[in-house]
Amino acid sequence: MTDRLIKATTALAVVTVAAVAALISYSHALALVRTHGETGATARLVPFTVDGLIWAASMVILHAHRHHRPLPALARWSLAAGICATIGANLAHGAAHGPIGSLVSAWPALALVGSFELLMALTRNAPLSSPSVMGGRTAARRSEPTCTEVAQTPEQAVLNEYRASLNGPGRPLSQRYLADKHGTHSRVGR
Repeated sequence: MTDRLIKATTALAVVTVAAVAALISYSHALALVRTHGETGATARLVPFTVDGLIWAASMVILHAHRHHRPLPALARWSLAAGICATIGANLAHGAAHGPIGSLVSAWPALALVGSFELLMALTRNAPLSSPSVMGGRTAARRSEPTCTEVAQTPEQAVLNEYRASLNGPGRPLSQRYLADKHGTHSRVGR
């Protein structure tokens, strides 16, 4: 099997399991929220806050990982809190049926979190695309300079690339894009 096929089938399986688990976990959390006094739109929306927190924290962690930045502590804590909340809600939903009922009820939440984190692992480990389109421009990523290139400081590279973008079609490259690409602070782009 090629790497592309392995990644595609794994992603499909992960997305399928995550979708089914999300539906079941949502219904468990909704029943629990309703049992504890919430009604109407509030009851229907509270379970989304848990999964939304997991999603947001995972995306921040993914972004930090892909841009070789330290993982924000708040993202780690938020991910842990979201995972504890979704598993806890599902455990509590099945508690009336004893320990086995709690475990059965918690399984969809565990499958959802596990599937989602597997998908994030695939995404984190995927190389950034070679030619990437940013702001309507194509920018080629190169890992090593060629023999004819002269090594330059990140500041020089930012300045040269910005000047080149002034002569091209469309808008000039943004300070944030250039700073992220060259691993510098956005003030360097100014």
